[in-house]
Amino acid sequence: MMAAEHQRIHPVHDVEAQHRPLVPQNIAKSDDKGIPHRTFPVMHSKPPKRRRSCCCRFMCWTLSILLILIIAIAITIGILYLVFRPKLPKYSVDQLRISQFNVSDNNTLYATFNVAITARNPNKKIGIYYEGGSHISAWYMETQLCEGSLPKFYQGHRNTTVLDLPLTGQAHDANGLVNRIQEQLQQTNNVPLNLKVNQPVRVKLGKLKLFKVKFRVRCKLEVDNILGASNDIRISRSSCKFRLRL
Repeated sequence: MMAAEHQRIHPVHDVEAQHRPLVPQNIAKSDDKGIPHRTFPVMHSKPPKRRRSCCCRFMCWTLSILLILIIAIAITIGILYLVFRPKLPKYSVDQLRISQFNVSDNNTLYATFNVAITARNPNKKIGIYYEGGSHISAWYMETQLCEGSLPKFYQGHRNTTVLDLPLTGQAHDANGLVNRIQEQLQQTNNVPLNLKVNQPVRVKLGKLKLFKVKFRVRCKLEVDNILGASNDIRISRSSCKFRLRL
């Protein structure tokens, strides 16, 4: 028994191993100086996305198409201008008759005007369709006196048309309005009036009838008197301005 116990092998502890520094597996020693170098895993960068290049390409195509459209429209307008030589229509107020300008008992003014307007179309190849829905009104300062409308008709090339338009209406505070007109007559010997016309039209280029647009005409008049009914209203000054609204 004693012999068997002496024959057992006991593990021998390595004293040097206890004092040897532990080196991680991912650290390698340098060749001579023994300085450890840490190794890092290789990171592969992802390829750049193509989204930005696609957006830039789309913007370039869009701008190019818009530029081509603008150039095409400009060329078309230039060709139409050279072919048709468009000119603005002209308007003038030739005559004004007042058949009613009375103040009622309830301090309301009732006015009836007859206005003769001359419309001229100076174009050789352009016709004008005067559509329904027009409106014409006569004003003294900020007060509308009467209103009416223009008839529907077609004005051909180089045509002159005289329109005799009846205007009727009423205004409140008639006494105050009449007093202001009398003061105006004493100061300047005339009465300023404004005519406002809004007229939907269609322009005809050759045989092509275009979309509807709106003519706006503003006429400034100076007349000798508007108080009372009179067929002899002298127009001392008249000027009309034309504008086109889509």
